[in-house]
Amino acid sequence: MIIRKKCISRRTLLRGVGAAVALPLLDSMIPAMTAQAATVAAKENLKRIGYVYVPMGFNPAKWIPDGDTLDKLPFSLSPLEAVKDQVTVLTNMDLQNAYPGSHATSNSAFLSAARAKRTESTDYYNGITVDQIAAKRIGQNSQLPSLELSMDLLSTVGQCDNGYACVYQNNLSWASPTEPLPSEAHPRIVFETLFGEGGTPEQRQAALKKRSSLLDSVTLEIKRIKRQVGSSDRNKIDSYMENIREVERRIQMAQRNVKDNPLPDLDRPVGVPAQYGDHAKLMFDLQLLAFQGDVTRVVSFQLAREASTRTYPEIGVSDPHHPVTHHGNDPVKLEKVAKINRYHVSLFADFLKRMNEIPEGDGTLLDHSVYLYGSGMGDPDAHDHSNLPIVVAGGAAGKLKGGRHIRFENPTPLSNLHLTLLNKVGVPLETFSDSTGTVEDLFDPVEM
Repeated sequence: MIIRKKCISRRTLLRGVGAAVALPLLDSMIPAMTAQAATVAAKENLKRIGYVYVPMGFNPAKWIPDGDTLDKLPFSLSPLEAVKDQVTVLTNMDLQNAYPGSHATSNSAFLSAARAKRTESTDYYNGITVDQIAAKRIGQNSQLPSLELSMDLLSTVGQCDNGYACVYQNNLSWASPTEPLPSEAHPRIVFETLFGEGGTPEQRQAALKKRSSLLDSVTLEIKRIKRQVGSSDRNKIDSYMENIREVERRIQMAQRNVKDNPLPDLDRPVGVPAQYGDHAKLMFDLQLLAFQGDVTRVVSFQLAREASTRTYPEIGVSDPHHPVTHHGNDPVKLEKVAKINRYHVSLFADFLKRMNEIPEGDGTLLDHSVYLYGSGMGDPDAHDHSNLPIVVAGGAAGKLKGGRHIRFENPTPLSNLHLTLLNKVGVPLETFSDSTGTVEDLFDPVEM
């Protein structure tokens, strides 16, 4: 038997003017004449992990499921209904190294599980974060080892919270105990980081004038690749490129229509959607493209910042977020906290649904990814770091079980979950920070 299937390299890039666009995983990238080729490709190429941080804890009465399943989702988690089979809720996890309780340590310990040095100066010291541990192992085979995103355009400096430098609240990811990694909130800059351009703001603006669309400059390359592949792969390419085009369109529309800042802020960037929800959805879509094109395999995303005074009138909460969380058990304030919790979850749920609609390998993009969503604070009124709101989503190449609520009998370190997920995506570690073991209940009874 002679097989004439032509194999396209997974590293194939579409090159145009100031652009290098990676392709999604295609059937044509799986070598012919190899048994279980699709399964091998999934294990080797589809190890992705993401982290989404939400600040200031939660209202547990509207979050924690009643039983061991997610048959009936509580109010704040109800947006996850469509993907609940790929979601696990974990209750009674804590961050002991985040004490004494503060907003700064809630953020700094979430991915590091480390005790941040209490300082208001530049001698800050935290711990390497799990996303960066993953980046050093699984991120080296992609264009970007990791991608750090946020929703806040400006970073504060100096002392921010209870004697802690602002660096602890500004940065979710740390490459080492003394190297915080700044995150990017501007969609245009993120897009160009993923797909080309770069340079100073002036250089980027000049480059934008020379082209109407990134895809326009790689049209010939796209046509050439499509002539080499089958109809299924052509459909995948078309879908991926349509997603890129849509993100481009929304960024350009935001750049044209962004509302003027009434305050004299000369550093205010353009191109950021005026509405929080639109901005967040765009940042999630950029993560989707980064994973789909294998531009990166590790993402961290600060969906909102600790001590944020953002209001959410679009969901009927006109009070600033931070003051509302100091609820004093006031049922009115607790209801507002639950509404904010639900709104943040809804943005994450929309992203998961999008991932679950994109075919890839022997499943979907969500099947081959894993995300940890949560906060470093439990009860915001007490500023404690116990009983954290934690959700794990995705399939991790068929190894993660979903549709469940894992309620630990005793307080369990969040570092146990971090260690578990690192092992899940192919980063073998025996311990991480103050871990005491792994969360074996997350696994299906298959080989790790």
